[in-house]
Amino acid sequence: MALLDILVYPDPRLRRKALPVECVDDEIRQLIRDMAETMYQAPGIGLAATQVNVSKRVMVIDHSDERNELQVFINPVIRSRRGETETEEGCLSVPGIVAPVKRAEEVTVTALDSEGRINEYTASGILAVCLQHELDHLDGKVFVDYLSRLKRERIRKQLLKESRNDNVAATTDRAVAL
Repeated sequence: MALLDILVYPDPRLRRKALPVECVDDEIRQLIRDMAETMYQAPGIGLAATQVNVSKRVMVIDHSDERNELQVFINPVIRSRRGETETEEGCLSVPGIVAPVKRAEEVTVTALDSEGRINEYTASGILAVCLQHELDHLDGKVFVDYLSRLKRERIRKQLLKESRNDNVAATTDRAVAL
């Protein structure tokens, strides 16, 4: 297994719409293992393939306290939505930022599992939020898109500034190590 690099907003690659998986094979199963390891290490409770620069409709979620209940969703589709809830969301691709987002309270999703079998899930609570959040990633959308333009711009500038500072620090560290 390998840790994958997580793209950080406003990276334009986060805006790409993921392509359907044609065949659930060993390559996709390896991607799932790598994504799970990356998600657990980050640490997060969900990760979409687009966040690790893979344009495939694959996502992993584990919201269990013990971090031992990995759920895999390949080519997920929301079949129905019910109700509305607002929760504080964060994202591995938008580090350090948390904001309230309105989403459906309950969703029914169909998806393939890691063996290529189709399953239907009806979820509420944190799983419903995670499913919608990760599906947004597969469609090229980031949770900050639900915020006002002003808030989005502040977040974008903050993350770009942090990225520049990290790059300067990394360059300085390399120079000292020489």
